[in-house]
Amino acid sequence: MSDLIEEQRIRYPPFEPNRWRPEALPIAEHHVTIGSFDSKDLALEELNSRCPPFKLGEDDSWMIERRYRYDDEILSAVQHDHWLESNKFPRIVKRQRRGWYLIPNPIHNILRKFINSVVIVLLLSLAYLAISPILMLFGIPVYGLNSVRWGLLDYPILATVVIPLLFAPLLIRVLANLIELRRQNSFLQRNLEMPDIQFLKDSVSNEHLSLELKFPEWDAGWIHADVTWRVGILPPARESLLETLGRSTQRQPPPGLSTELPHHWEAGLDDGTAGGEDAPMELQQVKGGLYLRPMRIMAQGSVQRWNEGETIELSPPEPFWPGTVSSPLLRIHWECIVRIEREKGGALLWVQPLKVAHHSPTELDLRTLPLHDGRSESDVIPSTH
Repeated sequence: MSDLIEEQRIRYPPFEPNRWRPEALPIAEHHVTIGSFDSKDLALEELNSRCPPFKLGEDDSWMIERRYRYDDEILSAVQHDHWLESNKFPRIVKRQRRGWYLIPNPIHNILRKFINSVVIVLLLSLAYLAISPILMLFGIPVYGLNSVRWGLLDYPILATVVIPLLFAPLLIRVLANLIELRRQNSFLQRNLEMPDIQFLKDSVSNEHLSLELKFPEWDAGWIHADVTWRVGILPPARESLLETLGRSTQRQPPPGLSTELPHHWEAGLDDGTAGGEDAPMELQQVKGGLYLRPMRIMAQGSVQRWNEGETIELSPPEPFWPGTVSSPLLRIHWECIVRIEREKGGALLWVQPLKVAHHSPTELDLRTLPLHDGRSESDVIPSTH
């Protein structure tokens, strides 16, 4: 008699994953003993009533996997009809991925890239000032070393050019955040009604999503609406990651995880690695915020323009993904998104979480996972134009 064990494995990208080497971070593993069985056939029979196994990514990169082991053997995929998991949505969905959202002003993304360029200019300027005596020693002409007096101090002319370039985007971003707060206040005063979305059949991960959409109110400033759906992997719960990696909450976190920030992270929400940098400044009274945090691994389905009275048919993301998975460690999440273009104030988003069934068979061919940096300002919700 041997134990049948469910193994959950994940190496999830931290905030700004391009700064990390996946193989340098540990794989978090959680084992659950399902029961003891006298034979492999009995274990396979038990798996007929269990959620199907899957694997996305590779062991030397970002990855997520659920598999079953019996007597040191990984059991092959069990053939299911469409399988819908019964677990409730995790808390992060209820707090951050349901309802109305705004899209941040593009200036945030532009300024962030501009700051990176200015830092490079600053470093080159400092290097130039450092080697200028050597250049003068060899008779090579140098420029920008004359001084300008401001108050009681003298400053190199070069510094009077570079330093304003460094601080200008910071000041502009502060102003942009103040404008964002004004936009949020203005939006909350509208108290918009939620759109009525009727799904015409069960949602399956490799089939078209069929729905009808109605708006109880259509604002005069709205231009058009587009509908899409997407799937991604949500961050594991921080406490689950720490437990599986054998780390205490009172000690240094494992590689890839930052120290949790007061008033930013809460139990059951996410991994706490964004450090408050995943969205512009937000009003404190809105739990979860008014900006949609992109999943750091996600894929997009098709987009269709909404026309009143017409049925919307959306093709699924390809390659095909598993259906909805909701556990503290593994979280594959599907959502339907309505994007409303407005004449003023930027686009509006309505986000509807979806319970999507696993397709059959569950063989998947997704070895390179599509990454996103995790900032709401760079999350592009497509439009059909």
